[in-house]
Amino acid sequence: MKPADVYIINQPEPYRSILLHLLAVLETTLEGSYELECKWQVPYMYYKKRPFCFFNASHKKQFVDIGFSRGFKLQQHQDVLVADGGRNTMKSLRYRSLEEIDNTALIDVIKEAMTLYP
Repeated sequence: MKPADVYIINQPEPYRSILLHLLAVLETTLEGSYELECKWQVPYMYYKKRPFCFFNASHKKQFVDIGFSRGFKLQQHQDVLVADGGRNTMKSLRYRSLEEIDNTALIDVIKEAMTLYP
């Protein structure tokens, strides 16, 4: 099993369910070549062999982040994209529960982010 898979499987609930859901939506939405790797000790999705997004379960703050590498170039759903912690190029979607995930907004953000990788 790859380190990225181990990271996800070893998470306690509700983090594991959220991560698995995000991963499933991402894999269904991404077209072409993508690969899940481990970078900076968290799962990192590469799209067209370039960093696309990462997953992070913050137990201390009790949320799961899906952070997009070119997030500051995204135009849609600015009301739900988060840019904090001194990030200069990334924005993320944060979820505290599985029920909180708006699949429409998530898919919109993924599809828009894909356009940034010609």
